[in-house]
Amino acid sequence: MNRPVAVAITGGIGAGKSEALRAFARHGAATVSSDEIVHHLLRRPGVRDRVVARMGNGIIAPDGEIDRGALATVVFNDRDALHWLEELLHPLVAAEYLQWRDALAELPDAPAVCVTEVPLLYETGGETRFDKVVVITAPEKLRRARSFVATDDRETRLIADAEKVKRADFAFRNTGSLEELDDFVASVMHSLV
Repeated sequence: MNRPVAVAITGGIGAGKSEALRAFARHGAATVSSDEIVHHLLRRPGVRDRVVARMGNGIIAPDGEIDRGALATVVFNDRDALHWLEELLHPLVAAEYLQWRDALAELPDAPAVCVTEVPLLYETGGETRFDKVVVITAPEKLRRARSFVATDDRETRLIADAEKVKRADFAFRNTGSLEELDDFVASVMHSLV
């Protein structure tokens, strides 16, 4: 079995992690975001039912699925609810990621690199599941302008960018164009394969 080089992308809200993930896909890496995995998990009846039982029926959308916006409102206004949700989801996300990575390795034309966007990588100790870590940073003012969500409360729980950069294998200050980000990703891919 020839397992792909496992790469994690992390960084603050609005830094450009999702754009970097898309760039890795363009350059031939298999990609998945932790957010995609969470979406999948919240649709699973067992997970969905536990979350609704803890958070209440107010988080159910008209289609019967969990309204992620309503769920976010609940957990980001209630630290205990957030802690409970993270305790439930983080191990499940890790298991799903590892299954995905193992399935890639079994493909006859397995990709050389697989990349996952993990916003809370260092905060959860998740870096141990990866061969390499890429940190995307940007100044706070720029991140706020790019982000559709409030960063204040959510970012108080995050490790500082400077510390992430020290721990990472690759770091990029994302203040320029998408082409510059793409060039950085291309150089990372070149060094990995």
